[in-house]
Amino acid sequence: MSNEYTPAKVWVNDAVGGNQWANINSPESGARYEKKLPKGEHALQLHSLGTPNGQKVTILLEELLALGIKAAEYDAYLINIGESEQFSSGFVDINPNSKIPALTDKSGSEEVNVFESASILVHLAEKFGQFLPKEGNARTKTFNWLFWAQGSAPFLGGGFGHFYAYADEKQEYPINRFTMEVKRQLDVLDTQLSKNTFVAGEEYTIADIAVWPWYGNLVLGNLYDAAEFVQVRTYKNVMRWAKLIENREAVQRGRIVNCSWGEEWQQVVERHSAEDIDTVMKLRV
Repeated sequence: MSNEYTPAKVWVNDAVGGNQWANINSPESGARYEKKLPKGEHALQLHSLGTPNGQKVTILLEELLALGIKAAEYDAYLINIGESEQFSSGFVDINPNSKIPALTDKSGSEEVNVFESASILVHLAEKFGQFLPKEGNARTKTFNWLFWAQGSAPFLGGGFGHFYAYADEKQEYPINRFTMEVKRQLDVLDTQLSKNTFVAGEEYTIADIAVWPWYGNLVLGNLYDAAEFVQVRTYKNVMRWAKLIENREAVQRGRIVNCSWGEEWQQVVERHSAEDIDTVMKLRV
């Protein structure tokens, strides 16, 4: 590299500049301002954004509703991370880590706050008895791949995605480093899917719902405009699986909830009933 960086003896936060995403974060946690969150009529209150992590939860909720589980009705409110809404006192009360998604479940005798996307998936899958095998090897395999997604996706999003798509300057070393890891992860998935219809076996589970918003969107060309760079079509089994999941109606519905960008038919900024999604999807050409 032409300009070698030498770390100072003591790190100082000097993230000042024009990069919106670099300026959001701080080494201190906690609320930055007082603001209550809105509340809807349903027992499940979701505060999120239609990024891959947010899509996981809304896809699962739409899958549950597709099964006729009326108790899975939910209100979904947008958290605009570009405007630092994840640092409001109301959001931090649900998730002290200030990351989307965050869910409040008011269906029991006391409210339950759930944060981290995998935790929300498990909470809902166990609550409604769907998309998570109840016992045995199938359950263990589902957890294996669910936690694989949680450990692997930060290399795709915070690593590759940041340096390839969002960093102020294109830097060869970090892009090469994280591209190598993303391609290794895709190869892991491709090998697994060469022997199985779905990620954890022959059953569609929360493992698929956790993996697809990241890796499915990547190979389908919906993430970072990097399909050609990563040569995603070489991962034929991942492509087959990604298209299979994409064709599910609940996935098509859930992926556009809390989305405020893209085509008009892709934007359901808030969701309080099925009609909110129906109305927007009618705009598809």
